[in-house]
Amino acid sequence: MRSISFTSQQTPSDKKPAKNLNRNLNNGLDRRQFLRRVGASAGLGLLATQSIAHTLTGADPSNHDTNRAQLTKDDFPMSSIKDGQLAPAMSSQANCIAPSIKTCLFASSNVGNNDTRNQLALQRLACAGFKVANPDITNRQYLRFAGTDWQRASDLQNIATGAIAAPKLLLGVRGGYGAMRLLPMINWQTLGRIMQERGTILAGFSDVTAIQCALLAQGGMSSLAAPMLYSEFGKTKPDKVSCRQFAKALSNPNLNIEVQSADLTSKQLPMILATDDTQTITGTIWGGNLSVVSALAGSKYLPSIDGGIVFLEDVGEQPYRIERMLYDLYLAGVFKGQQAIVFGALSGTGEDGYDARYDVATVIRQLYKLTGLPIYNGMSFGHIGQKHSFPLGARCQISPSLNISASDGYQLTFADYPTIDADSINVEGLWQMA
Repeated sequence: MRSISFTSQQTPSDKKPAKNLNRNLNNGLDRRQFLRRVGASAGLGLLATQSIAHTLTGADPSNHDTNRAQLTKDDFPMSSIKDGQLAPAMSSQANCIAPSIKTCLFASSNVGNNDTRNQLALQRLACAGFKVANPDITNRQYLRFAGTDWQRASDLQNIATGAIAAPKLLLGVRGGYGAMRLLPMINWQTLGRIMQERGTILAGFSDVTAIQCALLAQGGMSSLAAPMLYSEFGKTKPDKVSCRQFAKALSNPNLNIEVQSADLTSKQLPMILATDDTQTITGTIWGGNLSVVSALAGSKYLPSIDGGIVFLEDVGEQPYRIERMLYDLYLAGVFKGQQAIVFGALSGTGEDGYDARYDVATVIRQLYKLTGLPIYNGMSFGHIGQKHSFPLGARCQISPSLNISASDGYQLTFADYPTIDADSINVEGLWQMA
């Protein structure tokens, strides 16, 4: 496939601030209503229910991103810079190191149209040791997207053609929507081969799930479920747990994650739904955002892995919508041949308007009845604070927790994925204040 080049287009700098909705979140909102209400305030509506409050862990509700028309899935929890504030330079007192990790950005989805937020995120990455080769792509915009389809596809396709040397880290700018439009435009087989040869790590989540699934399905290459430039590192106060876990997943070749509560999925579920909750399961873990995974069902871009472990998370979806997407996957035969399903955070699901008893726990128990697969709940990843980054497309072992205080818990141990030298990362730089 030929090399693709692009011309940057400036992001409009003058956006109408969203109206402040200082009122409680009503039950039964659909996803668009939910996202719009959250985007119009600094998360006040989210505090209306205890389950939704999980999405604000680590957020700074006193700060508003009024330069953005609406909030999208990759923005939970959100804390950002006030409209009109000039992009500050990093303080000379900041504890920075010379950036040495070759990094390229890819902007596959929504435009990140607050330049102050982009610039602060780029400063933090540099402070943490990441040498970004293409910061200008944050200025692109076409309609709601971070550039035209060809521009956005070029971020990855130019690596496949050799027009751009493969970096050590390919970091997503943000999610939202748009990645699926790019899938036929990228030579995934070649991109995957080059990334394997260079040990390149592609990192992101939310809408970037489409990129990660295609890379695994067509290119046989793993990626990292992780925070992104605009949606985490550009916040006024990035979540320190998420930053530390991001650096840990990048640098630890034997990553381990302990799960001691099912609450992030549902308070009404046990951590493990299985006939034998003491078994150990080993397989390739894959998946990501449920909305995106279900949209890929039936396509060549959805991985088909024998003996796999499916990971799923989502935000702002009512229980019936979650069940409908799970049925999409079930009816398409996606769960056949899989060993287990792992659920991360299912945030902001609200309450069913017909019957409050029809909740996420009911939906997941129905899935367990349909598939007979062991289901593990509460993994600390999704549209939440305190995310634990982890490899997708890597070998994963799920086993009973070794933590004595978490006798009913489980742990996930990962292997066979590329890493970065820990000494080259200054994790504190990811949350340095200007």
